[in-house]
Amino acid sequence: MSRQIRLAARPSGEIKDSDFELVEAPIPDPGVGEFVVEVTHLSIDPAMRGWMNAGRSYIAPVGVGEVMRAGGLGRVLKSRHDGFAEGDLVQGMFGVQEHALSGGAGVNKITPADGVSLPAYLGTLGMTGLTAYFGLLDVGRMEEGDTVLVSGAAGAVGTVVGQIAKIKGGRAVGVAGGAEKCRMLVEELGFDAAVDYKSDDFPAELRHQTSDHLDVFFDNVGGEVLNLGLTRLARGARVVICGAVSQYNNAGPMSGPSNYIMLLVARASMTGFLIFDYADRYAEALEEMSGWFAEGKLRSVEDTVQDDIAAFPKMLGRLFAGQNTGKLVLELTGAG
Repeated sequence: MSRQIRLAARPSGEIKDSDFELVEAPIPDPGVGEFVVEVTHLSIDPAMRGWMNAGRSYIAPVGVGEVMRAGGLGRVLKSRHDGFAEGDLVQGMFGVQEHALSGGAGVNKITPADGVSLPAYLGTLGMTGLTAYFGLLDVGRMEEGDTVLVSGAAGAVGTVVGQIAKIKGGRAVGVAGGAEKCRMLVEELGFDAAVDYKSDDFPAELRHQTSDHLDVFFDNVGGEVLNLGLTRLARGARVVICGAVSQYNNAGPMSGPSNYIMLLVARASMTGFLIFDYADRYAEALEEMSGWFAEGKLRSVEDTVQDDIAAFPKMLGRLFAGQNTGKLVLELTGAG
């Protein structure tokens, strides 16, 4: 038997344990052209909260009673697919379950490089890293000498955005919650400055650290951080909307930016994007980022927790409480 986490109810406000259900189901038996994956690592992402809501979005919501959507890593347990052999390490959207049946669509084989952890392939060298890469360089059109502000800078995407900004010759300023996270950004990842949004002097410190104004604002947070960031735009600045983690648990509508008029004042642009739109360019980005990784220019910041699949609701809540640093991954124990 295989255990699964299914969506039991659509949450209102913050998620609750009762929004999920832990069930058992038979391990799938693959048909011709299919294979079964034993899932070993689950990616815990802010987007999961949006996938639980009904209504229009960029992807269909998870249905009540369905296995919760999640990216993950695993080993092929049994295969009747010519392209995947038993024992292959694979990455894909396998869901929050111990075993997943796949026909191969959207699944990639992974060959771990020396010195690279498996969670890195869900983070810096996975969708997280790709999001940072294309969001900053394509959507944000960052150039050498630009000042880049990153909100949610100690999170999975933010840690990579700031590092790429430095690699490309920019000035990286991070916004994070707490002195320890801010210290890590500067001392360990090479950000030029970090501002604690929890501090009483956050607005003044943000003005100080962006005295020359912003060329790129990579926003993962929304809310008041977005509002303040909009007041710091240089002429022709690009605002990249990657996410709005501060807003996802709102029981009502999200609050929009009241300072949007600064886009007019600065002749700036604000653009949202989805990483899936760059699927045909994943390989080129991963090749460049793998090179940076091998050269020691790019680090993977991971928060890997080993636990049972039943810990998933607690892990997701931890993400929205800001209790993680870098990429949050659940490494499954007791599968099968």
